[in-house]
Parts: sequence; C-alpha cells; structure tokens
Amino acid sequence: MAFTSTHSTGFTFPNPFRAIWNGLIMLAEANPRMKEIEKLNNTTDEELAERGLERADVVRHIFRDRFYI
Repeated sequence: MAFTSTHSTGFTFPNPFRAIWNGLIMLAEANPRMKEIEKLNNTTDEELAERGLERADVVRHIFRDRFYI
C-alpha cells in the first residue's frame, strides 16, 4: 500500500522570485534545442533507430556541439 502526503512545508518563493523563476523556465522552454528534444522524445523507438539514435542518446545528440556529455 502506498501513502501520499499533500502536506506543504509552508515555504514558497515571494512573488518577485517566482516571477523571475517562471521567466527563466519560459526562456529555457522556448530554446530551439528544447523543442528539438521534445520532438525527438515524441517519436517512436523505430523512428529513432532509423536516425541511428536511442532514446537515451537524444539529449547528448542535441547538445553534442555545446557539451561533452
């Protein structure tokens, strides 16, 4: 049997910090690389195999020119 709790610690970011945080998230999600990751994650494993990729390699493939992962 699993138990879940909806109890909050009571800590929340003040509104200005929340607005900044949400803005940073929106910037990250608007990045073309993130859109490419989302597109590849929505493809089937067979389609990825046709491109020579596995699901675990998607992020590495997208950021291959920026990071050595």
